[in-house]
Amino acid sequence: MIQVVLFILTVASTFFVGGFSYSVAVMAILLAHEMGHYLMSRRYNIPATLPYFIPFPLSPFGTFGAIIKMKGVIINKKALFDIGVAGPLSGFIIAIPFIIIGIRLSQVQPVPASMSYLQLGDPLLFKILQGILIGEIPQGHDLVLHPCAYAGWVGLFVTALNLLPVGQLDGGHVAYAVFGERSKWVFGASIILLGVLAAFYNPGWLTLVIILLIFGMRHPHPVDMDTELDTKRKVLAFVMLVIFILSFTPSPFPGLNILKQEGILT
Repeated sequence: MIQVVLFILTVASTFFVGGFSYSVAVMAILLAHEMGHYLMSRRYNIPATLPYFIPFPLSPFGTFGAIIKMKGVIINKKALFDIGVAGPLSGFIIAIPFIIIGIRLSQVQPVPASMSYLQLGDPLLFKILQGILIGEIPQGHDLVLHPCAYAGWVGLFVTALNLLPVGQLDGGHVAYAVFGERSKWVFGASIILLGVLAAFYNPGWLTLVIILLIFGMRHPHPVDMDTELDTKRKVLAFVMLVIFILSFTPSPFPGLNILKQEGILT
């Protein structure tokens, strides 16, 4: 089965990039994300494939993530919402213990001028947990992340990207389930904000803006568009917004240097 082969290759790819601990952690987070989509699709009797993992040893992550393919009809907004939410929520939950354990195992070290490293921007959740578990870091020092912490950071990065409320992304499905046709205004506002980030924080966001504009607002349309979400799902939509805020960083890679796993700094 091709999914098994791709899974093994992605394990090897992530191991090559970050070692055993990183590979186990990041694969667990990605697997939780995709299985969340898979199991929720099956719950609504929507045929879905097992995840196709994408190995890529030349990237800082060792992978381009994973996808599942769904065929069939989405009955209503509730099904669209549940399938969209299940992935990022599952991945986020699994990422938290890896972040906590990884930060505890990370070390505060002085940063020599000649050191090669991958500098990472801090998502809000990382800043909060780092403050609780490590405390204030002295000037001229930085936190050298343990591979588990780096995998958790990657998990938050993937969660934030997927929760962007646009197009085929999970956040796009959630926004459409919540706002219906009005979600096009959310899409437009998101594109503008990403453009501002590209102009003032990190030009890398421009690539994502172009991709999103090409694919536009295309996503599955439920057969029943009249049945609205219940209160429980509306509350969960707000929770997902909080998760997005906790996971997002305006500049994920503020100082990209030569990557060495022993030199990944926040």
